[in-house]
Amino acid sequence: MKTETRHALKQDKFAVAAASSASWVSENRSTVVRWAVSIMVALVVIVGGAIFWTMRTAAADNALGAALDVYSTPLAEPGAPAQSGVYNTTADRAKAANSKFVTVADKYGMLKQGKMARYFAGLTYAEMGQNGPAEKELKEAAGSWNGDVANVAKVALAGLYHQTGRDNDAISLYNEIIAKPSTTVSAAVGQLSLADLYVAQGKQDQARALWAKVQDADKDGAAGSIAAQKLGSKQ
Repeated sequence: MKTETRHALKQDKFAVAAASSASWVSENRSTVVRWAVSIMVALVVIVGGAIFWTMRTAAADNALGAALDVYSTPLAEPGAPAQSGVYNTTADRAKAANSKFVTVADKYGMLKQGKMARYFAGLTYAEMGQNGPAEKELKEAAGSWNGDVANVAKVALAGLYHQTGRDNDAISLYNEIIAKPSTTVSAAVGQLSLADLYVAQGKQDQARALWAKVQDADKDGAAGSIAAQKLGSKQ
């Protein structure tokens, strides 16, 4: 078959296909329009959702950062004259930061920043001596879907439990961390914390058993070094 003939046949097939497509579109115009509109709406929703999420995340970052700035403000030097934005005690500073953390946690509770704010709200309540609200906030943070936030909250909550005479609850939390460590709190940190609690209870043998485990598992690491020092001491 000559090249010109093949070319002509291809053009004819294309023309027939185009005509058929045009005919189908003409006959099903309303369906095509609805389909096109649906695609456009979906795109608008996706793009709009992405923009909203980005803006909300940025706002949460800024709000949490502002609260952390207050919480990390250096305390006034003893005898120094009073200054705006400078706090004399940790309780005063915690009170100023607490309201900001609570606001962030309530407003952005579904975001990681909101979960972190919940943890810091618990810490600041504890520093203010308000153990009830501190426990409530820390328990909520400890139940977070984010393991990194959950575990640091569990450490703080365990410390609160120990301070208020609830060592069994504290031990349970440390064992949860050991069983399910995270980037922020390793199993070794959970074991060292639990060992310190055992020391406070006078349970030296149980503490030494934990230190030995940490030393074996982390011979060249910081946790292993701490465990070795504990084992070498008179504890």
